[in-house]
Amino acid sequence: MPRPHLVLAPSLGTTQALWEPQLPALTARFEVITWDLPGHGAAPAPARAPGAARIESLGELLLARLDALGVGRFAFAGVSLGGAVGMWLAAHHPERVASLALLCTSAHFGPPRPWAERAGAVRANGIGAVADSAPKRWFTPGFPAPARLLADHHHVDPEAYAVCCEILAGLDLRPDLARITAPTLVLAGRDDTATPPPHARELVDGIRDAQLVELPRAGHLANVEQPRAVTDALLQHLARTHPDPLRRSGEAARRAVLGDAHVDRAQARTTPFTARFQDFITRYAWGEIWGDAATGDAVTPGPGLAEGRATLDRRTRSVITLTALVAGGHKDELALHVKGALRGGLSPDEIAEVLLQCAVYCSVPAANSAFAVAERAIAEYEGHPDGEDARHAQR
Repeated sequence: MPRPHLVLAPSLGTTQALWEPQLPALTARFEVITWDLPGHGAAPAPARAPGAARIESLGELLLARLDALGVGRFAFAGVSLGGAVGMWLAAHHPERVASLALLCTSAHFGPPRPWAERAGAVRANGIGAVADSAPKRWFTPGFPAPARLLADHHHVDPEAYAVCCEILAGLDLRPDLARITAPTLVLAGRDDTATPPPHARELVDGIRDAQLVELPRAGHLANVEQPRAVTDALLQHLARTHPDPLRRSGEAARRAVLGDAHVDRAQARTTPFTARFQDFITRYAWGEIWGDAATGDAVTPGPGLAEGRATLDRRTRSVITLTALVAGGHKDELALHVKGALRGGLSPDEIAEVLLQCAVYCSVPAANSAFAVAERAIAEYEGHPDGEDARHAQR
């Protein structure tokens, strides 16, 4: 199954390198297309033309590239000016934008005069002074600006940068916000002086059903300063708007084996710190390994399985899992999977037979402990088959 497309757009003065902290996680699930503003990175700087200093010119430039690549509908995430391009696209080409993530951006970037003055200074004196002062605008005090970002800024074409400043000077997307129908995440850095949190709240108020995330200790390039938090927020947003077949399969398998009550508790306890682990076990442990077996005795390859590889049925997987947990001495996990094995059709006598086999091939002490754990788990299950305790919520 082809993966959905995700377009990443950077801020003024940066290139696609801005997204490097998020790329490993995003490219694992999406066909990622990174885009540079004109005159930034490898993007050519077109000659200035009358009327070119409009957000439409950037939006149409990006659409032309996507058309050339054969990309129809796509998810979009953009920082600052890149986010403004995404807003314009979502408002004027809603059929193309499947979801929208707006990072440290605004529908309007303040009075036009400072932008016009910056454009004039760059045209007169080059990009150097503006690039040197960028860390003060981008990050909180004391945060070390990555050398790659600073070097990229120094290589931006001055005229292209000036035109982008003029676009920001004349930008007002507030009337367009109500036209945006794509599921939208708005992310703000609480210490962002370029687009402070009130700008983000204005976006959330204007875009129907938009969700707001505010990050402490984050400036204008929040995805660089707080990479883990931003990555997790993006992954959670994209998981809601672009369901992953492997994740769906894993969720179904996990619920079939461990029960709804357990999975609901695990999800309720998920934090930004544990979110990636929860995603990992759902997609890989449950989606790839358990896969189709969790819904019956299917033998067709599940998502991510090699063609022709027969899937083991649930009962067999439970037997293997119980044996591995006894061998590893994982008593809490063993109790959880004893209940899963009962739910999957193994009888208490069959579980006892598995543990007896473990006594020969793992050790008698290991099996002795396992029998005690299993006996309690069976009693708990028979009394409350859907009421497992919360000790194993991470699994």
